[in-house]
Amino acid sequence: MSEPEARSTGEFGEPAADAVFRTVRAGNAFEETVERLLSAIKLGVVARGERFPPERELAGRLGVSRITLREAIRALQESGYVESRRGRFGGTFVTYVPPRPSKAEAQRLLARMDGSLDDLFVFREALEVGAAVRLAGVGLTAEQEELLLTRLAEVDAASTDDYRRCDTVFHLTLAELTGSPSLSSALADTRMRINDLLNAMPILARNLEHSSRQHRAIVDAIRAREPDTARRAVAEHLDGTAALLRAFLG
Repeated sequence: MSEPEARSTGEFGEPAADAVFRTVRAGNAFEETVERLLSAIKLGVVARGERFPPERELAGRLGVSRITLREAIRALQESGYVESRRGRFGGTFVTYVPPRPSKAEAQRLLARMDGSLDDLFVFREALEVGAAVRLAGVGLTAEQEELLLTRLAEVDAASTDDYRRCDTVFHLTLAELTGSPSLSSALADTRMRINDLLNAMPILARNLEHSSRQHRAIVDAIRAREPDTARRAVAEHLDGTAALLRAFLG
């Protein structure tokens, strides 16, 4: 029996992938390539067991040489984030496993962050509220609406182990649908910092049920083209996440 072909980001995550697979600056090509690939892994744009886009495609999207890309992949492989496989169904596959929840780990990460937790929350709210209000104001195409509903269904159906990844892709998709690369890039960077803290916090079933209702309210407001309702729905959702983190870290 032949081995099933593995998925790559080109097959399921384009909007979210565009937020991280963006052109790097020539002066720090290697470092930024590593950062982009690591962001894709930690944000769950490329999940554990899934494959990065083909080398030629990924180098083109990042605007780097294939030599630089290979060096970055080798660095991540040596650190245990990915592995390279040969053969027809080969490529670069993610092997990273997020750390187990730990309050001490979250506090250590927070101490290393630049700026305060409040600053992080305020900036995230400005980005995500702005994205939702924009989408509700201009409306969605049929294709965009279908994608957003797909992302919603994925996060609703996610297992506890896969929830953070699907939740992240849902939020990044909202930013990408605005058509603003600057907004998408800023949210991806902010979500990286948030996720480091969220991954250290246990996932509670009751909180997931509440988040699911809030996600649905956000999508419904956008589809109904109600900017004020979308603003309130996103603010409520993000306030809830901020409260949980503060309580966990307190």
